[in-house]
Amino acid sequence: MLTSIPVYAYVGLSAVLFALGLIGVLTRRNAITIFMSIELMLNAANLVFVAYARHNLNMSGQVFVFFVMVVAAAEVAIGLALIVTIFRSKRSIDVDALRQLNG
Repeated sequence: MLTSIPVYAYVGLSAVLFALGLIGVLTRRNAITIFMSIELMLNAANLVFVAYARHNLNMSGQVFVFFVMVVAAAEVAIGLALIVTIFRSKRSIDVDALRQLNG
């Protein structure tokens, strides 16, 4: 017989994923890697929403996840468009080099 995984295991996994994403945002210099780390942080939040929705037998967590996924998709589309535009003009996507964006 299968036993259910307790909700604190999902919260712990989500905390680890969020911490890895935060470390990636704070330490990386590549803009694409920073965007991937932000996506990891958003997915960690989604995991907590779904875990608590399942634990409480309530569907509101899945509704929040849907909206977070929509925001994440918009963020990726706009962010990648900005990265491509900046790369065409500067020939680099290093975040430190982008601090000098003067006309």
